[in-house]
Formats: sequence, C-alpha cells, structure tokens
Amino acid sequence: MRTPVYHMRLLSSRPKRISSFVPGNRFSWPIEPVRLGPKQEMDRKQKIDRRRFIEFATLGAAGALANKVIASSDKPDEALPKLSLSQWALHRAHFGASKDNYQRWQRLLRESPDEVLEGWLKPLDFPKVARERFGFEAVEYVNTFIFGKARDDSFLEQLRTRCDDYGVKSVLLMVDEAGYLGHSDTNQRHQSIQNHLPWIEASAKIGCDAVRVNAHGIGSYEEQKEAAAESLRTLVEHAEPFDVKVLVENHGGLSSFPPWLLETLKSADHPLLGTMVDFDNFAWSEERIWHSDTRYDRYKGVEELMPLAQAVSAKSHNFDADGSETTIDYHRMADIIKTSGYNGYIGVEHEGNHFSEEEGIEKTRDLLIKAWQA
Repeated sequence: MRTPVYHMRLLSSRPKRISSFVPGNRFSWPIEPVRLGPKQEMDRKQKIDRRRFIEFATLGAAGALANKVIASSDKPDEALPKLSLSQWALHRAHFGASKDNYQRWQRLLRESPDEVLEGWLKPLDFPKVARERFGFEAVEYVNTFIFGKARDDSFLEQLRTRCDDYGVKSVLLMVDEAGYLGHSDTNQRHQSIQNHLPWIEASAKIGCDAVRVNAHGIGSYEEQKEAAAESLRTLVEHAEPFDVKVLVENHGGLSSFPPWLLETLKSADHPLLGTMVDFDNFAWSEERIWHSDTRYDRYKGVEELMPLAQAVSAKSHNFDADGSETTIDYHRMADIIKTSGYNGYIGVEHEGNHFSEEEGIEKTRDLLIKAWQA
C-alpha cells in the first residue's frame, strides 16, 4: 500500500465582507488616504491577520477551511514534500511589540514570561491555526513562547491534546535563551546544560521527536568545539531514555560554519545527534554570535550538513512578483535536499518584513511545493 503523501486543496472560500475596499486587493481593507511608514504598515498587516483569524475561527465549525493539507495516495510519493510550520513564523502574532525592546523582553521572559505574549495568538491556539488556517499537519515549537511552562505538566498535556484534536504532528521544540553550550567557562556551560534539560523532557511530553539547541560559545575555535561537544553529549544522553533526538542548527557564531559544526558533532559522537539545516544562517564568526560579515556559501553549507539532517528550516525574507525568494534559490535547495535522500519534515519559517506573517507563510509554503515539483 502506498504511503500517504500530502497536497494542498482549497476547500472553500471565506465569506465576503461588506466594507470599503481596494479593488483587486486580496483583503477587504478600507482605502487609506496617506502613505504609511514601515512600522505602521506592519501594524496594519498584523491587524489584517488578526481580523482574518477571527473570521476563520468563527466559521471553522461550518467547514470554511482554506488551504488544508490532506493525506492522499493519488500522487507519487516524491511529488510533494512533508511540510511543517515553524512557530517562529508567527512570532509577531505571539509577541506583538514586546520584543521591540529586547532588554525588557529578556527580563520579562525570566521574571514573568507570559507577559511577553502581547500579540493576538496564544500558544495553545497555534496547532489550530497551523492546521485550519494554513493547512499544515505538523508544527515546530519555540520555547520562548512557552518559557514558563517547561515543568507545567497540565499545560503540556493541553498542548498535546490540542494537537491530537486537530490531527497535528509535533515535530520538534526549538530551545533558545538557555545559555551557551559552548562556553569555555565550566560553570557557565554547566548552567546552560541544566537550563536545557527540562525542555528535553517537555518536548517528550508534547510528543516531539527532537529538540533543536544552539551550539553558541565563548572562547577559541577549539575551546568552543570541545565545550560544545561535551555539552551535547550530556544532553543527548539525558534525551536518550525519552527517545528524543538532539539537533544543532546552523544558527550564529561558529555553528554557522559547517566544518566546525560537523567536527563538533563528530567529537560528541552519538547516533541521536544531528543537524537542523537552515537555508540562510551562514554568517559566522569565532568572536560573535550575530551580525558577522563573513558568510559561508549557503548551498555548499546545506549540502554539507544534509547527511546528518533530522530537520530542515526553509527560511524566507522577501519574494519577487513571480513568487520566488529574492535571495535564496529554492529550486536549488530542493534539489540538494532530494539528492541527499532526506525524507523528514521541512519547516516553513518566514521572518521578513515585506509581507505580513500570514502572506509570508503562504508564499513560502507554495514556493516549496513548486520547487519540489519542478
């Protein structure tokens, strides 16, 4: 019997709204007499997303579901990719404007983590939105949206139940703001390990197959490699009884330099260790985590990291009129992934400012399918 694969099908359209609108615009939105600045424009788009979510949630029971991903066996298995939705693609919907002041956001995250959730989307509703609004049957979480819930069994059970209710698979949990696993200072590194352990257990309770961690560090090239390998080995040994994989993303610092990351994973040496390969995070540095001017070739990097891949993140920022990403060749990325033999989920993660989060998710999803079928 052929294994089910996934495709997109438009089940029905949303009801029309009676309002003043711009002809040809896909949203019914009042005509605005003045040109908006970038931040005002993003706020406007966020309000559109909020309004559309309310409309959609209200009519969900009546079957007004758009772009639903459904299982089918009428296409060859290789015709379409397995797609998941990254929670980070809706970070503005969750955080609102709270992350605009990063220092305040970090303080609240530790002192009163629920206060960072200033947006309209609550974490427990993410599986419903992923499934019913965007058509995804799999999701990827980020711990900063549930930062105070790592040991909250009641919340974790609710989240798992929500996924079961909507037929959504929990793929992985990304762990951020937990310290530097590659820190050359032993005390700092051990504290980071302790910060990660509850999230490994939480990921298992949600039903995830893996956690994604950051191999950020402080020290020389070799010091960071040795420290990160030791930390990763400790984490994966803790994760093994839970049947949870530990994945490292190319995500800043030396982790965005594939030779270093591969050397580190080889040194840690465990079958449950692997990579989460991001299309875009290849600006690397030994001295800083972000904002480096030194960049590794993304296509070479993805190709080198794919043999150990247990997850892939399809990053996008902007699109041209034809729907192509303006800086990343998705067709080339699709070819690299297929050639590697990878058959896991590809996470949709739009984080640009040129489109609303909703539009960016749809464009990234559609481009992945188009590139895969080319």
